[in-house]
Amino acid sequence: MSENMKRRSFIKGSLAATTAIALPMQALAQDVLKMGVVLPSPAADVGWSHTLMAGVEAVKETYGDKLEVTVLENIAEGPDADRIANGLVAEGNKVLLLGSFGYQNGGIQIAKRNKDVSIIHASGYLTEPNFSPFTAKYWQGTYLMGMAAASVTKTKKLGCVGAFAIPELITSINAFMLGARSVDPEIEMSVVWVNSWFDPASEQEAAKALISQGVDVIFSNAQDTPSVIAVAEEAGVYSYNLNSSMVKYAPSKYLGVVGTDWAPHFKHLVDGHLNGTFEGENFWLGMEDEVVYTADWNADIPADMVARITKTQAAIKDGSFTVFQGPLVDQSGTERVADGVAMTDGEILGMDWHVAGVTTPLPS
Repeated sequence: MSENMKRRSFIKGSLAATTAIALPMQALAQDVLKMGVVLPSPAADVGWSHTLMAGVEAVKETYGDKLEVTVLENIAEGPDADRIANGLVAEGNKVLLLGSFGYQNGGIQIAKRNKDVSIIHASGYLTEPNFSPFTAKYWQGTYLMGMAAASVTKTKKLGCVGAFAIPELITSINAFMLGARSVDPEIEMSVVWVNSWFDPASEQEAAKALISQGVDVIFSNAQDTPSVIAVAEEAGVYSYNLNSSMVKYAPSKYLGVVGTDWAPHFKHLVDGHLNGTFEGENFWLGMEDEVVYTADWNADIPADMVARITKTQAAIKDGSFTVFQGPLVDQSGTERVADGVAMTDGEILGMDWHVAGVTTPLPS
């Protein structure tokens, strides 16, 4: 870690002053941009927070000593997160990266009070000229994983361990189901919601419960630990996850990863802050933006399916194929999207229903 990359846990410690000592105070104020990062889970070797930090590290490599980054990990959503984010602003951080949906309400208030602070926010829907949410089109990749799952399942039962029942994760599940049923219309899926971004014990129990029901492919949906992946590997069940590769935790049964590379987007917004062109808009980024990608495909996927997946991925990327296009029917059998009609970005971002084939009802 560079001398300008500082980490703190939930209990705020004193800031190291290595770089500040090396520079006169005036030069520091003029030349060094301070950036604060708030993460909902530990920035370990895998997962969402790890992926965000990979993007931050890439920005740090670009700016070197001109960027001082303070990282606060494992911060619960709610009043504590708001207090900590406000503290970062008080310490002179002019760019904040808030890494969770639940930081939105507090973050938007900070943006309104501090017009000179630029806030990069993970997911959500609120915007200000200096508050810019970003979301990945994970569903582009999970559709492909559904196709792969259909080619390896023997029970025709897929499963998902989900963090929270929010549209961002619901769309990933729905696309997974649509991809699988494009190959085999008889496939079904069960979902267990753990209502946490970081709860390894509950994630493990959820995975075991799905396996006990005959599920033989599991989607680890927004888990920041390899808990689900490791349980599936031990049980001889295929699995995949979002954000960063966990193949080292499942060398034989890892189906693949729907990964994200945030480095170009973060650099674009930090550049914007420095040159006065920061964009306070809702960024909706996917394969066409080189943000979402797939990797580590399992060798058990048949060659003809690999070719089909590759062709479909190219069509998603160039826009000639749309995942959420009708006819789409929900769990109750009601048509939600008519034949030939594509869902709008707004409709996808607000998706609060499951497609046919997902057997578990959404929480009320």
